[in-house]
Amino acid sequence: MDLLSLRVKFRILLIGLVMCILTTFLVTVWHLYHIDRLFSEVVNEDIVALQVAEELQTALVMQKGFVTYYFLQGTPHWLTKLEQYNQSFQDWLQKARQTSHDSTTMGILDTIESKYLAYAMIRAQVIQLYKDGKRDQGAKLHWTARNQFFNIVDLCAKYKNIYKQSITNHFLNVSKQKHRLNIITGTLFLIGFVFASFLAFIIFNRVLAPIHELVLALQQSLTDSFPNNKNEIIQLTRRVKRLISNVNQTRTKLEESQEHLQQNEKLATIGKLGAGVAHSVRNPLTSVKMRLFSLQRSLNLDNVQEEDFEVISEEIRHIDTILSNFLEFSRRPKLKPQKSDLSEIVTMALQLMQHRLESYGITAKNDIQEKLPLLMVDQDQIKEILVNLLENACDAMNNGGEIIICAKQGVVEPLGHVVVMTVKDNGPGIPEELQNKIFQPFFSAKEEGTGLGLSIAKRIIEDHGGWISVSSKPEEGTTFTITLPCGRA
Repeated sequence: MDLLSLRVKFRILLIGLVMCILTTFLVTVWHLYHIDRLFSEVVNEDIVALQVAEELQTALVMQKGFVTYYFLQGTPHWLTKLEQYNQSFQDWLQKARQTSHDSTTMGILDTIESKYLAYAMIRAQVIQLYKDGKRDQGAKLHWTARNQFFNIVDLCAKYKNIYKQSITNHFLNVSKQKHRLNIITGTLFLIGFVFASFLAFIIFNRVLAPIHELVLALQQSLTDSFPNNKNEIIQLTRRVKRLISNVNQTRTKLEESQEHLQQNEKLATIGKLGAGVAHSVRNPLTSVKMRLFSLQRSLNLDNVQEEDFEVISEEIRHIDTILSNFLEFSRRPKLKPQKSDLSEIVTMALQLMQHRLESYGITAKNDIQEKLPLLMVDQDQIKEILVNLLENACDAMNNGGEIIICAKQGVVEPLGHVVVMTVKDNGPGIPEELQNKIFQPFFSAKEEGTGLGLSIAKRIIEDHGGWISVSSKPEEGTTFTITLPCGRA
């Protein structure tokens, strides 16, 4: 056995146990099947035949005395009753023939039938003599009929005893089967006990003992806050889970570090790009905007020219927005926190976006009902985030819709007491495969988007010590959730 691995030993012992259990089960089922078949034979054949024999004997015995009653009282009523039981005896005799399947019982039934016919003829003669008033002759012949009657009763009893003996033999056979089953089951149980003993020996000596030693080693090498538990498996499980948790945390931190490194590289590149763009583009762009404004006021433009000026102005504003986003993303603005009412910030953001919301046919609702604690936040930046979320919702809901802004207090670990604000729309939603990408810099689902709006929003919320998340289902809308800690107020 020492040449075999622990895994192979377990397999051999487990296979042996399974085979013992399976064999016990099959043998038990086989014997139970035979026992059931024996009982079925008793119930379906012998017991039914015994019941018929009982009824046959009863129908015969019930005929006793009716001729005597007729002799004493002269009432035809007794002859009628006699005829009823005579017919009943004939019927049960036919049923007895149907339930009889061997020559011995059939021979007895033939004898009963022939003797009964002879007895019935003599009985009919006795009745006729009584009817003719020949009582002495009838009485003498009546005694002969009685002797024949009792002979038939004895034959019926003999017929019935045959089935009683058959039932007894069946039960003896069932008892033998049960005894054999007990012996086989006991033998298989002993074999299974031997396999189980070997398995227990291996478990205790090759599994539990090393586990105990490993737990002792972990207790000496690790200092943790786990309570002592006599169950080594539980202790080992807890410590292994803690090791796995530490490994996962380390892996997560490494991934976050790699992501931060990549992000910092992007930020450094964007910082240089933003500074160059600010100096090279923004000042000339401002001059262009001022010149266009002056030209628009001084020139007498028709409708087509006026529309062209508006398109040019809108595109210049779009370029200016892109430059502003680049500059804001590359140079993290310092927070200017102050005690603020979140409901008022939401109201200001909705007022700023009122015209655009109306132009898109969108209804926006401030549904903050409960009194929220004051938060130490930068009002302008929080308002900027809300405006960005409202703009995204407008772009998504071209055919109108509804936006609901809610907020409530709560407790979220590890932040503690927080205010959770949700911005929910009933637009087309965000595909599931894009939900993990929308907060990444430069990722945008819009053709003219910079891909920086939500990235800036995520950074602002994280600078406040909170977080922002999104949940969305196709055709059911999108919900942005902003969690801000209360401890800063």
